[in-house]
Formats: sequence, C-alpha cells, structure tokens
Amino acid sequence: MGKKRENINKAKESGKVQDQNMANLFDYEIALQVQEGHEKGCPSQTNSDQETDEETFEEPPSVREDRLNVAKRMKERKFKALVEFRCRVEDAILGDYLFGKPSNKVGGEDNAKAIEQLKEITLWGVPMMPSKRHGGTDILLLKFLEAKDYKVLEALEMLQRTLKWRKEFKADEILEENLVPGFENLTYQNSRDKDGHPVYYNVYGALKDQQTQYRILASEEKREKFLRWRVQYMEKAIKELRFQPGGTNSIVQIIDMKHAQGPTTKELRSVCRKSWKLFQDHYPHLIHLNIIINVPLWYYISHTFSSRLKTQRKKSKIVIARPGKVTSTLLKFIPPENLPVEYGGFKRDNDDDFSPEDKVSEVTVRANAFEHIRIPAPQAGVTMVWDLTVVGSCDVSYKEEFIPDDEGSYKVLLQNEKEKKKGEGVRNSFYISEPGKIVITFDNPLLKKKKVLYRYKTKPTVPIYVLNKK
Repeated sequence: MGKKRENINKAKESGKVQDQNMANLFDYEIALQVQEGHEKGCPSQTNSDQETDEETFEEPPSVREDRLNVAKRMKERKFKALVEFRCRVEDAILGDYLFGKPSNKVGGEDNAKAIEQLKEITLWGVPMMPSKRHGGTDILLLKFLEAKDYKVLEALEMLQRTLKWRKEFKADEILEENLVPGFENLTYQNSRDKDGHPVYYNVYGALKDQQTQYRILASEEKREKFLRWRVQYMEKAIKELRFQPGGTNSIVQIIDMKHAQGPTTKELRSVCRKSWKLFQDHYPHLIHLNIIINVPLWYYISHTFSSRLKTQRKKSKIVIARPGKVTSTLLKFIPPENLPVEYGGFKRDNDDDFSPEDKVSEVTVRANAFEHIRIPAPQAGVTMVWDLTVVGSCDVSYKEEFIPDDEGSYKVLLQNEKEKKKGEGVRNSFYISEPGKIVITFDNPLLKKKKVLYRYKTKPTVPIYVLNKK
C-alpha cells in the first residue's frame, strides 16, 4: 500500500500528469484512501493541511459509508467530475483564486493570511474546502456540477461568480436588513410537500392594483429593493434546508398568478426576469420544483409558444396549472393536510380542530351518480367536525344531514349546496345530542368521475345551557 502511495506522490510532484489523465489519478487515489480507511477528499492536500485535520469536522462512519454507496451508484463520468471538482476547488482555495483570477502576489504574509481566510469560507453554512470532509460540501458541489451538466471548469466558474456576487451583493448580511414593509402579502412559507421539501408561496396577484404596483415597483430604487427582498426570502428558505446526506436540500416554489396583471406590466416582468435569472445563476438546483398556478390565458399561450421555440433541459422542473386545475395539480405534490384551504386543501392558520397527523380519506364519485360519506356519531354530548374538498372543477353538488339512530327522531339538514365552491376546502361541525350519523351526499351530473377528500374528528363539548346553569 505504501509503494502505491509513493508512486502517486511522485507522479504529482513530477508535474508530468496531464489534465486529461487527472480524473483517473484522482479516482485511483480515492480508491487507495478508502482502502487505507481515511478519505482526505482531495489529493492536493498539503502536509500543513493534514496537521490541522484534528480541528476539522470529523465525518461519522455511517456518513462516510453513505457517501461511498452514493459514489458506487453514480455513473463513472459524474463521479470523476465530482472528484476533479473537489480538487479544483481545493486548489482554488490554496492558490487564492476562489473569487476569480489568481493573485500576482505569491507568498508573503498577506497572501498566507488570505489563504487562511479562504480555508474557512462557507456557503449557506457549509465549508467549501473539501478536505474538511463536511457532509454538505459534496452536496453543494454536485448542485453546481448538475447545473453545468458535469462540466467541471464551467461549474468552477459558476461557483466563483456566485461567491463574488454574494460578496458584492452582501448576500450574507441580507437577512439583517429590514425589507419587509410593503411585501408582507407577497410571499409566505407554508408546510412541506410529500417528500419533505419546504413549500413557499409567491402571490403575485397581490400586485393587481396600480396603486400597489406604484408603491412597490415605480422607481429603479424600489425595484432594486424588491429584488433584494426576493433574495432575502430565498436566503430565509435556505435556512430551512439541511445540507447533509439524507437531508432535504431544496425547496418547492409555488407562484400564484391569480389577479395578476397582463403582459403590459413591464416593471413587474422586468423584476421577475431579473430575480429568475439571479436564482438560476447563483442558486443552482436549490429550487426542486416551480409550480405556477392560476395562470392567465396570456401567460399560458406565451409560455407554450416560447417553450416550443427554445429547447429546455430535461431537468427543468416547471409545472403550469390553469385555474380549473389548481387543486388537482397541487395535490400531486402536497398532501391535503399541508395544502392551504384556499387552494382546496385542509390547512388553516391556528387550527384548533385538526392537526397534520389527522387521517385524510378519499372517495370517488362515479360519473352521473350519487355517492355517500357516512360519519358515525354513536356518542351523544360531543361535536363532530369534518373537512371536505372536491378535486377538480366543481360541478358537484352536495348535501349534509344528521340522521339519528332513533327512527322516531327527525333528520337535521345541515347544508345543501347546489354547487361546491370552486377551489376551496369546506369545514362544518354539528353538536351530537343523540346517537346517529352524519351523511354527506354528492351528486355528480358529469360524465367524468370526481375525487373527494375528507376527514373528521370528535371533540368533547359541554353544551351552552349547562354552562349557563353554572
């Protein structure tokens, strides 16, 4: 083993190794490091760096094993690209050119101090020096590689531009800026999708009136503030991520264009293009999915036409939903208990009746047929609470009634809707004074089946007349 290590070191010191053969050499050395039980992460690590290993992040055996399993599953080209990228980033740090071209000054106290500072540089809290062996370093490097189709030099240039932009834009300090006034209703975070990604909503319909647009986007200064606010919110979203093996390291972004102005609103289009390009250039693969909902006809036609003119990458994840498809589209990615009620889900702010752990059931209403949901209520003295939503266009009518077990008692009509409200979840409740059941009847006159989601819960209740007696 020592002989092989000596041969590799001689090959590197001789300077005869060509660029096209570097990936093979790196791959070979990584294999040796695994056999030796110690993975340094980059073959260009110097002796002085090795001496400081005790102060760096120690990777748990389970994490190291996970990384090795990932490496085995990766295609050869991608794995070699990652190994080469690690080394080039490490060399850029040790050579003091991580922010661009190498400095003309070589050696000296200032240069040594700059290199020491670069060794500690982080991106979103993750050390960028591969030899520190932090579990999130490879995750971030892979995002830049994926954005450039695993072309190492292009990925390195993208990383350098990103770090330079963050320094000039003061992105690391932006969380401390007070940019919220005027933007409160435009963006909010709400729960997670089915895979655990944080979900963020951008409500551009809040800019529907001219007065709001003028207040937020009228001048160049205001548009720059708006752009900084978009970056600030992205940085807040990244705080919710976990750059570790097995962690969630990207978000889902939902853009709601309901009531949004048409294509003549040039200020809004301009600032949206800038923010979109900025995220593409400096936040690679941090947005797992873009879902654009309530898309107006002009936008839908424009997007369809432009997508045919230009070739889009296969990994471009953009989903577009017209107003009639909002709920069904969002439910493909977000569980109903996490989807806000205004989009046809069950999530409400400060909900005292239900929690995300409460089970959601599903029933299908066949075409041109009736369907019943029966909620048992065998115990008197409690309140039944239920949520329901009809997925898709809402031409389904429904009726809610309480039917007592005692045949001598009267039925109670609770709700009789000729047509379910479009795109909204419905909640109702009823105090059970005697054993029976809640029956919800759906009438689907269409030639297409409909899906209904519902959940219910029993809540102990003290009647008001009892409280009044006390």
